[in-house]
Amino acid sequence: MNANQPESVIGGKSFTAVAVNCAAKAGEWIKSKSGNITQLDTKYSAQDLVTEVDKGAERMIRNLVATHFPDHSFLGEEGVEPGPKASAKALEAVSDAEYLWIVDPVDGTTNYVHGFPFYSISIALAHRGEVIVGVVYDPSRDELFVAERGKGAYVHGRKMSVSQEETLSQSLVATGFPADPHAALPANLADIQAIAPKVRNLRVAGSAALHLAYVAAGRLSGFWEHNLSAWDVAAGSLLVQEAGGRMSDFGGEPYQLAVRNVLASNGRIHDELSRELTST
Repeated sequence: MNANQPESVIGGKSFTAVAVNCAAKAGEWIKSKSGNITQLDTKYSAQDLVTEVDKGAERMIRNLVATHFPDHSFLGEEGVEPGPKASAKALEAVSDAEYLWIVDPVDGTTNYVHGFPFYSISIALAHRGEVIVGVVYDPSRDELFVAERGKGAYVHGRKMSVSQEETLSQSLVATGFPADPHAALPANLADIQAIAPKVRNLRVAGSAALHLAYVAAGRLSGFWEHNLSAWDVAAGSLLVQEAGGRMSDFGGEPYQLAVRNVLASNGRIHDELSRELTST
């Protein structure tokens, strides 16, 4: 780690250890509540769900972070008004924070509500706008994906590497169905129609954070989606980068927290996938 990069501890407390502890405790609690949802509401659209579990998990993570790092800033999905404009405004409001925790307490709430076991807790820490710690935890499989900038990405304690596919025709890629039914969803459907015939196959499993973790683990060759928020992507972005992959916007410009149209890949298929996304 060079002199310009922050150390991963403050006062003897490891950022990564705190992130892992938060994800593990929240994940255990979320899993214990599965099948017992008592309050289900919609936010931005009928497809954008929130439960008391999302809210409770975010409070738990926020309180745990504050116990260790009371001076750090916090950006969580459930503390922000619904919709893309509100999420962009919330990110802008904390853009000057030295240390910013970026949290999605349940990424894949619709899956969680329906008992479909593909959801995750996403926790990232950014230092002056650059993600330095990323943790994605899948409680259903007890899979913990962890990355620290400059130190690699790991799952089950084993170092991850992105896949080796060289072309779209060899690739398994993933996307999502955005909650915005007016602009992002039609745009993503057009992308699917263009890209599906050109790849080996396509998956839509409903958690952007887990899709990014799967790119990092070499299980997917690439992933894209329209209109994501920082809490969907921040942790996964570091996983992908530290596993040797590439993160950008659709046009290939490097990923940063304000990017909403996100493209992740093993690096080898990145330019080809970018061309397809910018030509639809």
